[in-house]
Amino acid sequence: MRRLSLALLTLTLAGCDALRDAFSARPDAVARANDQTLSVDRLADLAGNSKQVPLDPIAFGRLAHVWVDYALFAQAVAAGQDLRDSVTTAAAMWPLVSQLKWERFHDRLLATQVDLGVPRVDSAYDAGEARLFQHILFQVPSSAAPPMDAQKRRQAEQLLPRAKAAGARFSQLAERYSEDPGSKVQGGALGVTERGQFVPAFEDAAWQLAPGGVSDLVKSPFGYHIIRRPPLSEVRTAFSTGLQERLMYRFDSLYLDSLTIKRRIEPVSRAPALVRAATQDMDGARSSGRVLVRYRGGSFQVRDLVRWLAALDPQVAQALPTATDEQIAQFLKVVVQRQLLLEQADSAGITLTSDDWGLLRVQHDSAIAILGAVVGVTPQALHDSGVSVAMARVDDYLSRAVRGQARFFPIPPFLGETLRARNSWSVDQAGVRRALERAKEIRATADSAGAGAAPRMTPAPGPAPVDTTPRRRGQ
Repeated sequence: MRRLSLALLTLTLAGCDALRDAFSARPDAVARANDQTLSVDRLADLAGNSKQVPLDPIAFGRLAHVWVDYALFAQAVAAGQDLRDSVTTAAAMWPLVSQLKWERFHDRLLATQVDLGVPRVDSAYDAGEARLFQHILFQVPSSAAPPMDAQKRRQAEQLLPRAKAAGARFSQLAERYSEDPGSKVQGGALGVTERGQFVPAFEDAAWQLAPGGVSDLVKSPFGYHIIRRPPLSEVRTAFSTGLQERLMYRFDSLYLDSLTIKRRIEPVSRAPALVRAATQDMDGARSSGRVLVRYRGGSFQVRDLVRWLAALDPQVAQALPTATDEQIAQFLKVVVQRQLLLEQADSAGITLTSDDWGLLRVQHDSAIAILGAVVGVTPQALHDSGVSVAMARVDDYLSRAVRGQARFFPIPPFLGETLRARNSWSVDQAGVRRALERAKEIRATADSAGAGAAPRMTPAPGPAPVDTTPRRRGQ
């Protein structure tokens, strides 16, 4: 009995991967895509002869998944499948579809909340809670010497009488004299603001102005200002636009806060650690059902995160491993909010317009065309050659890509997901580990051969030497 216990302990210490391999046949295949196979030897050869592929299981697993995506794409083209139909386009372009649906849903929500007619704009201007100002700035750096400060003050004082008498022509003076690059092209306009958005010196002077009023010189950390509050008749359009933007921002903020409270969106305690682990092995995480966020009516799992990360800027995934727990928790709340908003849009019956579909098709068709041209698996290139020729071209392309001899153009994530959903495929981790072992041997052999090679002579700089040895005539 003691021997049995010791044996079990040894197996446990050996690790789960070794235990699983011990009770399974030694795999000859790393990956399968329908009836096509990526062998252990082929993956080892691909990666072992390329210093660009790190010798670690995650990199090898990723390369196996890349092969699956390309194999399924090539097989679909060889079989004459239409990858440009509406269903495939919508699935493959999910990030853009989601963005367009949200915009349509957002427009519908705002139509009932932020409808600014003329009376409402007039009322908001008269109430004065939101205001629009213009200014002319004579910039004075904080490190400026007293003579420079005095010079800028004199310039501002000379312009001040003209600014006070300019009326609507204040914009022209701002465009000519102001040293604030952000506002001078807008006639000095600073946009619609509320209290608390300017430095105190500027704010105290600006909020005392009546419509049409112009301030005396105002000194702030930026320099000397001449401030004007234009009457509504001059800035009705700009004020209405700015007011609407502020109302939209406030509505969005309140709507999302309400959604968080009503659905009780709350990340689990281990969510940050699970997120960091997922970003290190995205392929392994794509099937994980571990819960990251719980909310009323459902949960957000690791596989959902992987899908969203494929739709977001790659820099997001790159930043997550070093983000704080609080930053990751906040990020998860935002993503879950977006997912619930999309569910609301679908429930509301939001559909895409013909213009939306036109945009989707242009981008999707472009991606399909580039992929086909890069790998050489367009219908025109294959003719009726069949799957074997298509797979040979995939193999050739990947060989060149891993050696840096061809630009790597990955299968778009959601096109890959669509192809996988329609076909049979697998990646065997035991096969990945065997390929890694063999690749290490290949790499070590290549390194040894390189180290043992005879040193090459380096030619001396300059032209070949001239033979000046005296010779007899006729020699």
